[in-house]
Amino acid sequence: MQKYLLIALGGGLGSIARYWVGSTISGRLGAKFPYGTFIINITACVIIGFALTALGKRADLNPAWRYLIAVGFIGAYSTFSTYEWETLSTLRSGAFLLGALYAGGSVVLGLVAVWAGAALADAL
Repeated sequence: MQKYLLIALGGGLGSIARYWVGSTISGRLGAKFPYGTFIINITACVIIGFALTALGKRADLNPAWRYLIAVGFIGAYSTFSTYEWETLSTLRSGAFLLGALYAGGSVVLGLVAVWAGAALADAL
């Protein structure tokens, strides 16, 4: 039962963080390009890279942290399905270069961000 409560707590916090980050970024940079979702996806990659690497290296940490952070928080915060929908919508609007930039940038920078988070955790 504890893991479900941790997932729920992390999910609630992740949902709030996703809404706040997305709306703040979109409010400042506009909605022509899905900046909010883009930044959310990249920061989620850093967080999951760091958290899972750090948790994997520290046997003294309670494994329940994985439910709170990786499953709950990141599961609610990261929005891959939204990313896919926004890519399709951008392509459907005829903005092929912008859609390709968004899709490719998310994949490449996401991989770099996961690596950076893991490298940061390895350095600690």
